[in-house]
Amino acid sequence: MKISVLVTDGLFDSGLATVVDVLQMANELRAELPQPPPPWELTRVNPNGPIRTASGHTIEAVPPTDAPDPDLLVVPGAGPKQPEPLLSWVAAPQRQPERDTIQQAHTAGIPLAAACTSTFLLAETGVLDGLTATTSWWLAPAFRRRYPQVTLDESHMLTHAEGVTTAGAAMAHLDLALSLIRRTSPALADLTARYLVVDDRPTQAGYAIPSHLARTDPTVGAFERWIREHIDQPLKMPEAARAIGASERTLQRAVDRVLGISPLRFAQTIRLEQAAHLLRTTDLPTEAVARRVGYENASTLTTLLRQRLGITPGRLRSPGA
Repeated sequence: MKISVLVTDGLFDSGLATVVDVLQMANELRAELPQPPPPWELTRVNPNGPIRTASGHTIEAVPPTDAPDPDLLVVPGAGPKQPEPLLSWVAAPQRQPERDTIQQAHTAGIPLAAACTSTFLLAETGVLDGLTATTSWWLAPAFRRRYPQVTLDESHMLTHAEGVTTAGAAMAHLDLALSLIRRTSPALADLTARYLVVDDRPTQAGYAIPSHLARTDPTVGAFERWIREHIDQPLKMPEAARAIGASERTLQRAVDRVLGISPLRFAQTIRLEQAAHLLRTTDLPTEAVARRVGYENASTLTTLLRQRLGITPGRLRSPGA
C-alpha cells in the first residue's frame, strides 16, 4: 500500500515517528505470516517542500504531485495544542497549500486519516461535513463550536466514516497506525500490537478531565461545581438549574453545545471520575464508593464503569491501573 504522509510546519515529532515506526514494524513482521499482505510504502509530502517540526527538526518532503499515487493520505498532528491558537493556525493563509492537498485527495477518492490537532485541519477543509469524527478530548468544545456540521464523538479513540479515519489525542497516532494495518491484515495488526506491547483502548473517556471541559462555559462550569458539591445525592435537575440561576432548558442547551451530551450524562461522567479516583486511592468497599458518588449500589457503579470507561472496579484497584 502506498501512503502519502502530509507533513506540516509545527508537526508533532512523536506523531510522525509513531506512524512511521508502527508501519515499519509491521513491514518487518510480515514474513511471520503464512500469507503476508503487501508492504507499506511511505512518502512524506508537502506542497512547499521540507518542513520544520515542533522540536526544530527538518523533515524532507516532496510535493504531492511528485509522489506515487497514494492509496491513503495520512495527516499527523501539528500546530498549537490549545483551542484558540489552533483555530487560527488551521485557518491561516499559510495552511492553504495543505488544505488544498487534503481537498484534492478527498475529491480524487483517496481515503484520509488524521490524528489529534490535524482533525481540525480536515474539518477546516469541509471534508468532515456530515460525518462522525473524533479529536483530542480537551479540544472538543472548540471543535464543536467551529464545526457544527461534523458529528463529534470525542469519547472514541478512533472513528471510521466514509473515506475518513480520525484519531484522538497525540498518542492515538499509535491506534491510528494499527488501524491502517488492520484494514489489510487483522492478524498482522494483532502481531504488531503484541510486539509493541499495546493494549486495546477504544475510548478516551477515561483520560478526559470534566472540570477542564466545563471551564469553557460559565453555565456548564457552574453546573459542574454544583454536581461535585452534591455528588453523594441523587441528581435533581430542577434543583440544579435553580441553584446556578438557569432554566432547565438553558442548562440543557449549554451542556449540549459545549460537550455534546446531556446534563445527566455529564453528571455521570463526573461521578465516575470520582469513583475511579476513590477505587484507585482508597480501600473503601465498592458499595461504599458507589454511595459516595450518588449510586444506590455497587452493581450500578460497576455497570456504568464498564459501559462508559471500559474498566471494572477490580481493574482500577490493580497496581498500575
